[in-house]
Amino acid sequence: MTLKKENRIRILVWIFVIVLTTTNSFAAVTDVSAASAIVMDAKTGRILYQKNIHQKMPIASTTKIMTALVALEKSDPNEIVKIPRQAVGIEGSSIYLGYDEKIKMEDLLYGLMLCSGNDAAVAIAAHVGGSVEKFVELMNQRARELGALNTNFMNPHGLHHDQHYSTAYDLALISRQALQWEEFKEISKTKLWVAEREGYKHFYNKNRTVSEYEGGDGVKIGYTRAAGRCLVASATRNGMQLICVVLNDGNWFQDAYRLLDAAFEKYKPYPVLKKDIGLKTIFVKNGEKTATKIVSAEDVQIPLTEEEVSKVNVLLETDEMVEAPVSRGERIGKAKIYLDDTL
Repeated sequence: MTLKKENRIRILVWIFVIVLTTTNSFAAVTDVSAASAIVMDAKTGRILYQKNIHQKMPIASTTKIMTALVALEKSDPNEIVKIPRQAVGIEGSSIYLGYDEKIKMEDLLYGLMLCSGNDAAVAIAAHVGGSVEKFVELMNQRARELGALNTNFMNPHGLHHDQHYSTAYDLALISRQALQWEEFKEISKTKLWVAEREGYKHFYNKNRTVSEYEGGDGVKIGYTRAAGRCLVASATRNGMQLICVVLNDGNWFQDAYRLLDAAFEKYKPYPVLKKDIGLKTIFVKNGEKTATKIVSAEDVQIPLTEEEVSKVNVLLETDEMVEAPVSRGERIGKAKIYLDDTL
């Protein structure tokens, strides 16, 4: 399509925001009892707080975040799942599935995340993967793709196995990816779900974050004797969503709330790029117009302290000229966002 005089055709810049900076622990939160903890910005992945974030640890039912993510990526919530015998009577938390019962994948996902149903985890795994073992392979493959390199899954529910582990950092990465799914976000923050089935069908969310914490919207709790109390909590305030992970923490909810409070107080969402606002003019070769504006495809903001705002720089990497025809939405470059000298 050639560029017409009466229409300003805007070319979208593909934005990559990779913030790898780390910060010191919050001065006001020095007594977190978790063996490992992290606070991460869900949008950019910037680490706002850390304590032993790469330490490999058992993670109990926070495993189910990955189970839900793989299920959403590989199946449809409206699919009907026939419950195999191996999913019946699994130890621990349960939604009391019956052999040969037919139930929607959506209901299984709510049972998995709200009630922490171990039987739901096995049913999902067998249905999506063809077998539990194949599904676990998909979980580990997805972990590697996301950069969760200190993670190894042996099952879809998190019941203890010596070779089943992850880290606070990896769980934050996995949760960040899962929260990009609107279905996952909706499930995670739901307080009560009524499944389309007979018998046990009222699924109450065990994660108190959704009812106790201002802006709380999930994600998952977990407990085994070996793992201790594990919590992945998410909260959104002022358009900024943060993920907090605490592992092996007897004071799990209160520690997570204090870490989130400290992060929301210290960091504010700073707009770096605004959607559809002109960033730069580039020349057009062989077109009806000789130049056009390039813009960002989305609003881009990063969490910053007041002192950091003046240290942000944006570097546009684009050609100085494009050749017609050019279409709206065409990707022609990158915007690299730096805090001091850190991308």
